[in-house]
Amino acid sequence: MKKITLLVAFIIACVMLGCTKTEVVSNTTDNDTISEVFELKNVNFAYNNVDGYNIYRTLNPNIYASDVVLIYRLSGTINSNTPIWQLIPRTLYLTQGELDYDFDFSKQDFTIYAGGNYNLALTPSYLNNQTFRIVIVPGYFSNKVAVDYSDYHAVIKAFKINDTNVKSLN
Repeated sequence: MKKITLLVAFIIACVMLGCTKTEVVSNTTDNDTISEVFELKNVNFAYNNVDGYNIYRTLNPNIYASDVVLIYRLSGTINSNTPIWQLIPRTLYLTQGELDYDFDFSKQDFTIYAGGNYNLALTPSYLNNQTFRIVIVPGYFSNKVAVDYSDYHAVIKAFKINDTNVKSLN
């Protein structure tokens, strides 16, 4: 009988020790999964003989190598509170010919290009006073969320971005 009591006491002791929970609170900063939105408002494309029409900006701080940059051009508005954003690259078919908006980016900077198969100086309204939204999506999320990247509002919603606090790059 003493052996059974000793065995039961041993089992209860083992169970009680197994239930001990140690909480470790760590203060970690999430720097690699934060999406951001920047805006270039009413900017003009500059022209040079090497790159043609372009807008160049640096990113400060630099982004991670795995991050994805999406750039949207303000193409119009439905009303004063409803902008229409078009993802670039984008080709516009105008009476003068084709106008292409394109971009490239690195960890440190990005360049938006305007090119076409006609003299773009004939359509200054597509080169001057342009507004762009630059959305930086962490690479960790970019392939984990099914989202229509051509829809600015779908991207903002999918990545839980607060676009009321857009940072200006002007």
